[in-house]
Amino acid sequence: MPLKGLPPDTRPREKLLQRGPGALSDAELLALLLRTGIPGKNVVQLAQELVDRFGGIAGLLHSGADALKAVKGLGPAKRAEILAVVELARRALAQELQQRPLFDSPTAVGHYLQLHLGHKPHEVFAVLFLDSQHRLLALEELFRGTLAQTSVYPREVVLRALHHHAAAVVLAHNHPSGVAEPSRADETLTQTLKAALALVDVRVLDHFIVTAQGCRSMAEMGRV
Repeated sequence: MPLKGLPPDTRPREKLLQRGPGALSDAELLALLLRTGIPGKNVVQLAQELVDRFGGIAGLLHSGADALKAVKGLGPAKRAEILAVVELARRALAQELQQRPLFDSPTAVGHYLQLHLGHKPHEVFAVLFLDSQHRLLALEELFRGTLAQTSVYPREVVLRALHHHAAAVVLAHNHPSGVAEPSRADETLTQTLKAALALVDVRVLDHFIVTAQGCRSMAEMGRV
């Protein structure tokens, strides 16, 4: 059932226009994006099922293309719309981080990293390269590993920092297990990269551990 087929008092579009977007539930906002349901489910029911399946709207947005493809009722058009929203969010956050010092917006940093790394089923090591004002120059995913580990080469990190003329970096990698606690190996790697980057006068400001549920800052834990 499309949105126009719903009873007038349950139509998300009319509710949004009359009361503002804050009055809508996550499922109602998602229903506006999906527009139509599937046989046996109206669009709001389909949206609520998606929200429940992925553990909330954040889980859905961090789910990735493969997870969306497995959902019955999400055809190519609906998947493309959801993925487009995720990409718009990434670009909006990147623009914010490019325009002012990174740690003026610690929440934005966490959201940005989650959107890039939180949904990945394998471990990925990424670096945020920053200018002298700690504004974002680029984010690069440099290394990919298994569910348990990844191989990180300090020489490659140094070369990419020089390529971007970076003054500082923020390190980040995901834990597909969902446990955001840094390991002993994470601490050792951080110190190794700090030493290597210091030789070319590039500072390591932080190392984030990223999961689908959130991020942990090793700097805040006193481990950088």
